[in-house]
Amino acid sequence: MTTHKSQQDDEQNIPPEILTLEDGRRIAYHRLPGKSPGIVFLGGFASDMTGTKAMAIEILCRQTGQAFWRFDYTGHGASSGSFTEGTISSWTADALSVIDDLTEGPLVLVGSSMGGWIMLHVALARPERVNGLIGLASAPDFTEDLLHNSLNAKGRATLEKNGQIALPSDYGEPYIITQVLIEDGRDNLLLKETIPITCPVRLLHGILDAEVPPETSLKLATCLKTPDVTVTFIKHADHRLSDLASLSRIFLTIAEMLNPSPAPGQDADQEAG
Repeated sequence: MTTHKSQQDDEQNIPPEILTLEDGRRIAYHRLPGKSPGIVFLGGFASDMTGTKAMAIEILCRQTGQAFWRFDYTGHGASSGSFTEGTISSWTADALSVIDDLTEGPLVLVGSSMGGWIMLHVALARPERVNGLIGLASAPDFTEDLLHNSLNAKGRATLEKNGQIALPSDYGEPYIITQVLIEDGRDNLLLKETIPITCPVRLLHGILDAEVPPETSLKLATCLKTPDVTVTFIKHADHRLSDLASLSRIFLTIAEMLNPSPAPGQDADQEAG
């Protein structure tokens, strides 16, 4: 059983609702009722649901009447728990709880950075619910490829000895990376084999992204089983994808995902039938 109640969201001055799970975890979320398919925004590592992209997509959904959900993982934003106790597995479980307990009908998942990794696991776990995926600077396997592999011998020794290490961040306080996060990440790696996802996938990546190499989206595209996948590079965009040009491209991608153009000859085939 789950229960719902409100808590103050100081940044937006709007109280989020709270999804309380059986183990006591409290997941803060906002939902916007609307038409199907609904859109679920999955945030990035150490980000929260009040970021520019999440809020911009919510405004778009208000204008178009689309259902929309955004939430904070455990240890993020207004949700309970410690960030350093989180893992890819636990944050994926948070996303699945939101989808299972709060949403209904078909969904389009929009995953930002780490959220692009988590959306893949959600799609694998709930293929019957996911109509499409939109990855924004997707970062599958980042715990291994971008965190652990960036450490020198001294850094790896510190991580093994202390169970954690602080890494600098361009967004403020250093990131605390734990050995548990790295080990759990290895159990969730996806880019070493075919990913059996068959729904449409759209991947957007800034060419100036200094945190997640743009090549990551290309590698992801090649690993996906679906033939309906495109990669769009945005020339002057960085990892945030929060500038006006990037937001416009995100909006167009969402519109195209919600209202796909018929395949060549499809209308004629239907009329003939």
